[in-house]
Amino acid sequence: MSDGAEVPVKAGCCTPAADRPALPNVAAVTRGSGARPPSVEVPGGKALIGTDHPILLDDAEGPLRRRTISPFRIGITSVTNAQFADFVAATGYVTEAERFGWSFVFWAQVAEDVGPTQGVVGVEWWRRLHGANWRDINGPRTAEQVWFPDHPVVQVSWNDARAYADWVGGRLPTEAEWEHAARGGLGDVPFPWGDKEPDDTAHFPCNIWQGRFPENNLGRDGYLTTAPAQSFAPNGYGLYNLVGNVWEWTSDPFRIRSLRRQAKARQASMKGYKLAKGGSFLCHKSYCFRYRIAARTGNSPDSTTTHTGFRVVWDA
Repeated sequence: MSDGAEVPVKAGCCTPAADRPALPNVAAVTRGSGARPPSVEVPGGKALIGTDHPILLDDAEGPLRRRTISPFRIGITSVTNAQFADFVAATGYVTEAERFGWSFVFWAQVAEDVGPTQGVVGVEWWRRLHGANWRDINGPRTAEQVWFPDHPVVQVSWNDARAYADWVGGRLPTEAEWEHAARGGLGDVPFPWGDKEPDDTAHFPCNIWQGRFPENNLGRDGYLTTAPAQSFAPNGYGLYNLVGNVWEWTSDPFRIRSLRRQAKARQASMKGYKLAKGGSFLCHKSYCFRYRIAARTGNSPDSTTTHTGFRVVWDA
């Protein structure tokens, strides 16, 4: 265990990047051999991507664009712990966090008996914790307290997510597919339910942070960490938790289309990163207003955290 010194890994907007060297996985994953999670068909047509009212300019949220896409099926929820456990049991797959031996845990989720941990420079509320993985989400011997079958699987890398998607005969969504599904047929709206913004006092349509970040989460939406994957009201396509709860990996690389000097420098520092959408239970407007459809972030494909998961799509 470390002595509490900070570890010089990259600090993203709200997702620390491990940038660890790739490791081969010895598990044999046969494409399409696993049972598909429940899904719905999303109609094709003109998909909207981005927004003409960007909030985080250096994330390249705008402009609003239109792209023709084909119909596809998408999981009604992010992949759950139980579904991922079936995958591991059937294939012997070992996740990257398990093979590297450590992962990132939010400070408030670190057990008191763990002892000193390493912080991420710039976002010290993220702690590098030995023994944290998709089973023991918050570190060794924590599965009994925090692992719930119907919650989204977390502590999975982009590489892990892609392996699971291959097993169930699917793939990770593109940004266009993800946003088209998230809009639920409502068109140019900021949230899957429409225009009304969540707040800290009365409107809780999703699982995000309420209170002062990162010191005090009031949990007024009912959850301090993840909520069940199928919780809160679904959108118009019957999809749950597309914003808040956990970030969701996509198949796309993280690209910033901007001439702003700061944005170009950020893109250069995130070469090879993969795009994630939706925000998480750790998002708050004061710090990370990314629980919007057009919002986006990127992380290295090996990175794993307590607030990142994924869902799967299939060609219709």
